[in-house]
Amino acid sequence: MFMRIDRLQAELPQPKRPDPNAAAALQELLGGKYGEMSTLGNYMFQSFNFRDKSKLRPFYSLVSSIFAEELGHVELVSTGVAMLNNGPGDPTPDVDVSKAPFHDMQDIRLAGSFLSNGGGAMPMNSNAASWNMDMVTTTGNIIIDLLHNFHLECGARLHKLRVYETLKDPTGREVCGYLLVRGSVHAHAYALALKKLTGVAIEQMLPTPNINLDRIPECQKYLQEGSHRRLYTFSQDYPEAAGVWSNDEVALPGDPPGNLEVVDGAPEGGKIPELDGNYGAFAPNYKPEEIFEIASKLYKKSR
Repeated sequence: MFMRIDRLQAELPQPKRPDPNAAAALQELLGGKYGEMSTLGNYMFQSFNFRDKSKLRPFYSLVSSIFAEELGHVELVSTGVAMLNNGPGDPTPDVDVSKAPFHDMQDIRLAGSFLSNGGGAMPMNSNAASWNMDMVTTTGNIIIDLLHNFHLECGARLHKLRVYETLKDPTGREVCGYLLVRGSVHAHAYALALKKLTGVAIEQMLPTPNINLDRIPECQKYLQEGSHRRLYTFSQDYPEAAGVWSNDEVALPGDPPGNLEVVDGAPEGGKIPELDGNYGAFAPNYKPEEIFEIASKLYKKSR
């Protein structure tokens, strides 16, 4: 089972202005071939389908822990998309809908994000192609699945770097910076798992592509706090992951040095930002005063 925490894995800065085209680029990190929906789907079903869980506990615990983190990555990217989409148009109450307040949406690449989804994120890529189960690999063979996961994380790194290079807004760049650091952890973890199973030093292929994260300003605070050396279990139930992500191993060359560590539980994270209502888009409603009053009464009753 899973436990939800009402925080993001990383603090996201507010956008300088609504930027739906930047949100469209960020959608690639959610529903693209190497996006967070793909990493989540792969590790989730691999963990559900894992054979000989008790006999292969360190590897099962590793996949399960990374799967739990990917749930938060889906939430993080979705929040970034929604923040960048928070507009365009006049957010004031009682906006005159007859004056085409969203006329500019005709020129937005993913107009459907507004027209159908009210500016929210959806499991699709940057061209509105739906994410689908064809992007999930779960063979039942531990070597093949781990090798696929290593490929998936390396592809995701390439993915994030390309999206990062298209963005100027601090919100999208922060999403990319955090995920680049955490994605490197996952690629490193799968490389170590394969090394322990096969003897092949596959971690020598990292980083792929060959660019150190010291080139990315948004990665620096996460590197300095040691996030690149930590594997979070998001639970108390998967300490066996330390058999793979062990203190005997060290950070990758090019990253700040130090031993690897498994951390029971989740990162401290940051507050989930408040998305203001957009009444011309009927989100949450055109005249929300009544539902605000109802929600206020229910909130007081719950205390």
